[in-house]
Amino acid sequence: MDLDRLLDSYEHGHLNRRQLTLALATLFSASASHGQGSNNAAPTFKASGLDHIALSVTNPERSAAFYQQHLGLSVTSQSPNSVFMDCGPHFVALFRGETPGLAHYSYAIPDYTQDAAAERLRAAGIKPKLRGQRTYFDDPDGIEVQISRGAR
Repeated sequence: MDLDRLLDSYEHGHLNRRQLTLALATLFSASASHGQGSNNAAPTFKASGLDHIALSVTNPERSAAFYQQHLGLSVTSQSPNSVFMDCGPHFVALFRGETPGLAHYSYAIPDYTQDAAAERLRAAGIKPKLRGQRTYFDDPDGIEVQISRGAR
């Protein structure tokens, strides 16, 4: 299933958030194995794991209660506009937004430093977006990716 059909299915209620997240992960994995990574060039980074997923939600408190009740996630911190929840060695971030959906997702990168990450992205022809000590960039479809040293 391509990205447009996947998002259309979610927007029309045919997929829930969990199904969307799993389908996106599968789609990204398939794209990586057939996309830029299929040549013999060394990858720009070697991710050691998925660090977190950030979702835009209309009501962070309501969404947090849902994830607590149905997935057993626990709140680690919250503010009026965000809730961070433990999910094993990873976490889920819920940010208040107008339109529900994927805000970004983050990969853990061994030996991460923002300066080195930004330099490597620029060398690969990708424009980094630097926010605080966090580094973001867009994938070919405009989905925001974050890289970090990892939460743990």
